[in-house]
Amino acid sequence: MFRIDAGSGVPIYRQLVEQVRRDVLLGRVSAGDQLPPLRDVVEALAINPNTVVKAYAELEHEGLVVRRQGKGTFVSAIPPAGALVAPAAVRDSLLRWVGRARAAGMSREQIRMLVSVALDEESDVDGTAGGVA
Repeated sequence: MFRIDAGSGVPIYRQLVEQVRRDVLLGRVSAGDQLPPLRDVVEALAINPNTVVKAYAELEHEGLVVRRQGKGTFVSAIPPAGALVAPAAVRDSLLRWVGRARAAGMSREQIRMLVSVALDEESDVDGTAGGVA
């Protein structure tokens, strides 16, 4: 479930938190799904157990997961306020687009920049950009 990028400059626990947050918001995991046990994550990624504990604690604090003593950590039944699961059609379309961008030779950073520019330009077109009138 988890991947870490040691060269990203982002703390490992934050990478874990962001991956779970993203998977919840994109509908890749559903309410009641169990996160991998701490021991499995530690072994798979060769990281300190405290890193995983910190990530899971932050996710619990955000309301994305609940911990059940002796049972594990599970995705919350009720997503926190502001959480919106992406419609499957939108998610699938975006994933196909990203696949085409990667096939065209674009890097992850170039794709992120292009999406950011597209969001900024879309805001300018629909009048939601925060600028001085």
